[in-house]
Amino acid sequence: MSFPLAAVDYIEPWWMVVIKCLVLAFIGLQLVPVVLLAERKILGRFQNRYGPNRVGIYGAGQPIADIIKLLTKEDFRPRTAIGWLFFVAPILSIVAAFGALAIIPYGPVVDIFGVATGLYGIDVSIGPLYVFAFGAIAFYGLMLGGWSSGSKYSFLGSMRAAAQLISYEVAQGMALIGVIITAQTMSLTGIVEAQQGMWYVIPQFFGFIIFMVASFAETNRPPFDLTEADAELTGGYMTEFGGGRFTLYFFAEYLNMIVISGMATTLFLGGWLLPFGIDPPAWVDPFVVIAKILAFVVFFIWVRATLPRLRYDQLMSLGWKILLPLSTLNALVTAIVVVTLD
Repeated sequence: MSFPLAAVDYIEPWWMVVIKCLVLAFIGLQLVPVVLLAERKILGRFQNRYGPNRVGIYGAGQPIADIIKLLTKEDFRPRTAIGWLFFVAPILSIVAAFGALAIIPYGPVVDIFGVATGLYGIDVSIGPLYVFAFGAIAFYGLMLGGWSSGSKYSFLGSMRAAAQLISYEVAQGMALIGVIITAQTMSLTGIVEAQQGMWYVIPQFFGFIIFMVASFAETNRPPFDLTEADAELTGGYMTEFGGGRFTLYFFAEYLNMIVISGMATTLFLGGWLLPFGIDPPAWVDPFVVIAKILAFVVFFIWVRATLPRLRYDQLMSLGWKILLPLSTLNALVTAIVVVTLD
């Protein structure tokens, strides 16, 4: 007698799933150097300087040079560090980032080599919860990284990361409830298809603003980069990490920024849909999504170049006293409007 743990029914053959995994990994590995170069170039323009312009054509090879430099540095750890946790912590962060990237949809189901294939890694019925679950795993990567380093500065940075992520994840999740109520589904592809008539950035504008502010804090991006506050904590939770381990943390931070941009694109900007009812060929859909993601990335960089870092008490007050009540009110109003219209 057999006792199956779950009923599994894949639409695609196994070899197509393997191909999709390789393609998604390739997209992630290629987008991060592009974002790195874009950030340094854009920040240079904001600060009236050139930015990278030595390695490669117009500095295009600078991200690769940086990665090689970091990977070839001496690998070390403090004597007070807990060895296996010190090794595992950055791996948890990068695995969680890649896991969340798999759920971003780049298009609907299309026919490839005679096989019905979705232009996404997986399409689960609990899309936003799936992303939050991997966000929780990334939290352990930060917390264990600071604690296992055996440094008080790293530990303080990890405690800050814990408080910040928990505080803003609540408001971020509440901001998504309005989208879920409006779309009547938690499938990310279903949410995109529900935006055929109007992108949700219009009816859910306040939810969009709350989601983006909370996302800046979730990804430790300025002005919420207090977990890495150089002037106070040297380098925060990754003070004692160098070489390849630091590269994993650094890579995970930028990959998380791409994931958040992809989630914002999917939930509020119609995913692969174009405005004014324009219906391009199916092969254009992934490029539409990537273009929207890069537009959000530029917005992340723009904010970094514009706003100063908040104080820690301001960060916590913004999360609990302003964003959480506003996101709760947005969900309540959305529920009332949807029930009334139905």
